[in-house]
Amino acid sequence: MQKHFLKFKKVFTNIACTPLIFISNNSELAAKYLPSDVEQSIKTLEIKNINNVFPQGFKINPEKNVFIAENEENLNLESVLISEIIIEGWENHPEGRKLELAAYDSMSIKPGSIVDNQILNRDLNAIYASGWFSGVKINSQDGPLGVRLIVNVVPNPILKKVEIKPINSVIPNSYVDDIFSNFYGTTLNLNELQNKIEIIKKRYESEGYSLARINGPDRISDDGIVILNVSEGIISDIVLRFLGSDGESTVDGKPRKGKTKDWVIRRELKTQPGSIFNRKILEADIQRLYGTGLFDDVKVSLGSDNSNPGKVTIFLDLSEQRTGSLTGGIGYSNSSGIFASAGLQETNALGRAWTTNINLNFGEYSTTYNFSLTDPWIKGDRHKTSFRTNVFLSRDYPQEFNSEKNGRIYAVNDKNTESSDSFSSIVLEKTGGGFSFSRPLNGGDPFKAAKWKVLAGMNFKKVKMIDSSGNNKPYGDVTPTKGNISEIICIGYTPSDGSCPDENTLVSVIASTTRNNLDNSINPTSGNKLTFATEQFVPLGENSPTFNRMRASYSQFIPVKLINLKKECKSSDSTSEDCPQTIGFQFKAGTIFGELPPYEAFCMGGTSSIRGWGACDLAVSKSFIEGTAEYRFPIWKMISGALFVDAGSDLGSQKDVPGKPGKLLKKSGSGYSLGGGVGVKTPIGPLRLDVASKDLSDDWRYTLGVGWKF
Repeated sequence: MQKHFLKFKKVFTNIACTPLIFISNNSELAAKYLPSDVEQSIKTLEIKNINNVFPQGFKINPEKNVFIAENEENLNLESVLISEIIIEGWENHPEGRKLELAAYDSMSIKPGSIVDNQILNRDLNAIYASGWFSGVKINSQDGPLGVRLIVNVVPNPILKKVEIKPINSVIPNSYVDDIFSNFYGTTLNLNELQNKIEIIKKRYESEGYSLARINGPDRISDDGIVILNVSEGIISDIVLRFLGSDGESTVDGKPRKGKTKDWVIRRELKTQPGSIFNRKILEADIQRLYGTGLFDDVKVSLGSDNSNPGKVTIFLDLSEQRTGSLTGGIGYSNSSGIFASAGLQETNALGRAWTTNINLNFGEYSTTYNFSLTDPWIKGDRHKTSFRTNVFLSRDYPQEFNSEKNGRIYAVNDKNTESSDSFSSIVLEKTGGGFSFSRPLNGGDPFKAAKWKVLAGMNFKKVKMIDSSGNNKPYGDVTPTKGNISEIICIGYTPSDGSCPDENTLVSVIASTTRNNLDNSINPTSGNKLTFATEQFVPLGENSPTFNRMRASYSQFIPVKLINLKKECKSSDSTSEDCPQTIGFQFKAGTIFGELPPYEAFCMGGTSSIRGWGACDLAVSKSFIEGTAEYRFPIWKMISGALFVDAGSDLGSQKDVPGKPGKLLKKSGSGYSLGGGVGVKTPIGPLRLDVASKDLSDDWRYTLGVGWKF
């Protein structure tokens, strides 16, 4: 033992207090946050008398940290004994004692340890890894019992504030203060700083700012203020590229031109040049572009802006779909009987996203010619106001004057019962048009989801009372007979002079408001919808009536899970999308003030009313109230089912309708129906077959239609 001690004593005597310098050059935290002068000190080995220090065969690896000691003897030392460890540099720091212990605890070397270069390297890295220090040096002194290590540390300052620049960043400095508030007034720890930066990064990512980058401070200053520089990903430009069927955006080296106007596309984009790139916002933009129905495919790519480093260019590759269509078909409805239809539609007229429709319907009981134009978003309007106008010509057999069980009211020439009159059906010939403006209440933000929507407009139409041969016949009779005039009524509006004109002029101003809180517009399972509408008819000549019609409806859907026929419904963690089951309730009511033509009264009964009755077969009323409860559930794949109950009442108002057509035809005025149906899923709603009873009798009605009742 004494022999070994003398050997070490001889070695350490010859050292002559030459410093041992061990500096980490692979610390990630140091590279990020330390000042440049400190960085230099930790990357440079200061060696005295380098030619005389190392024995023969001793090699220096400049890429590794080494333990260096002057030695005049030709000895190859691999390890030394540590007698004492002294931590310096903390004395004037407010939390010096804490930092002294942090440095000491970070080291595996203790008095009595035998160490080599590798161990010293590991411990120095450990001190840096603690995050408390911006600089560390290790010097040596010989002592009688071994080497004394002097660990000189440069503590980080007391943290006073952390700021994000630029000051108008998406993430406010108040949020940063909330994160670091518990650390203000304590020593800055680089590890905690990095952890908190990660929290800020996750905030950026969660809000969709996926291109945001946070750069740590260039150096740590003595004032304890840390500045985090953020590059949030500014958009320099949005480039639209139209793709052909070959997938190419150019033709003969020139950009391919699309049908759609650029401004039609750009108005759907909340993402704009100069704004910060946000993945969520861009995804919503793409969904809106698909929602226009103008594009088959929309692809997004990003490119750097060579003239503006740090900024990005967005490229939108658009594949336009065909927007014109010609349709035709045959069918059957209660109001029209057997009918044929033809339609010509263009959903991108003039490249302005206008929808134009020409519809022709030829039915057993009605014929309609209609032209309409819809602008879904008036150019330049920040409220996203839409406009619609239409003109039409129709001839129809009004259901107000028909009854499935009690016959019909026939058209007659006049009240002269002595004249001979044939049994002719009442026909209304209507010519007119209208326009309306609709606007979501979004506060001027077209991209804001608005639950409320308002509508205002005007309608104009001339109504002629004729028979199936086109002859003017303003009167109606239940059973045309001679000598009985008590059941002869005026089909149209009766002026104050008591006459019965064969033509009416109707001009109305309409207004409505809707609150839509449904989770799905086609197949809702939760939420509610409220609608209120009023239509004021104003006089325009002697044969023009004045009255007001008001109506309201409310729907409520409650998600349930009662019948689990579909496979996806049997899982305990199935969602409303996997298993769309709901109980829906709808309540409707309406009333009319003033004198109206009978054909403008409320009709009760039919596929959109009480389903156990035919169209308008329950009541022709001046007021009404209806209610429906319906349970909808999936059956198998695209097939769904429904069970429902409908009920309604005219509130005794059939007698208040001029001519009392409902009373003459002995319509009950109130009733209910129970039934069920099955539907096949389609893009516009279920193709649905319903069967319903009339007042739980053996009188059943079958109806076929598209979409739910509400």
